[in-house]
Amino acid sequence: MRKSLFIGMMVAGIMMLGSCGGGSKPQQSMVYEEDSTDIEDVVPRDKTIYGLCGPATAMNTLEVLTDSGDTLHLSITTAQEAGQVFGGLQSGDRLAIMANADKTVATKVINLNTLLGDWVMPDPLDGSAEVGIRIKEGGIAESIEMTNIYYRTWKIFNGNLEIQAVREGGGDEEEINLYEILILGGDTLAYKTIGRLRDEEETFEYNRWKPKPQIDLRGLELEETLDEFNKI
Repeated sequence: MRKSLFIGMMVAGIMMLGSCGGGSKPQQSMVYEEDSTDIEDVVPRDKTIYGLCGPATAMNTLEVLTDSGDTLHLSITTAQEAGQVFGGLQSGDRLAIMANADKTVATKVINLNTLLGDWVMPDPLDGSAEVGIRIKEGGIAESIEMTNIYYRTWKIFNGNLEIQAVREGGGDEEEINLYEILILGGDTLAYKTIGRLRDEEETFEYNRWKPKPQIDLRGLELEETLDEFNKI
């Protein structure tokens, strides 16, 4: 009798342990599922396609020779209708492209060759001089005649222009600003800030810097001297 009772107690104990252990597994699985986070939700991945504009590019079709060695043929009708083709399309130019998942339709096209160069606008403080940004190959950015902000790098990130800079009085800490390109042509560049915490947008409108014509004062002086001599 005692032996049967002892065996019964052991079986009951084993069943209780098994029940506790079985219950703990779903709980651990649930915690794991709650803690698991898609890394792309934390650090967005750049989905920009980079490559060269191919010779088969036509009115509504873009051929891209990608950096990964693929050749894509994308419809650009969607991008054109939305005004999202920036800088023109010239065979051999380097492009940054946003496309659908199948890589058959381009939603935004940026000509990086057109983006490169010196861009200036009147100084917002007094308009007495021109200030701006120099966008160079290799992701290098420089300030033009600016004393309060120093540009360092640039890149296209998911179809937007990302610029890294150091602001005067900011403790030499780098800041990263993201801009939506509004206009990009041979002589015009405009973009506006995005991702601001406050409900304000700042738009920058640049013209391509062109050297001012130099006047040969020596030639003018000589010409004026000859005119005076002829009057005598």
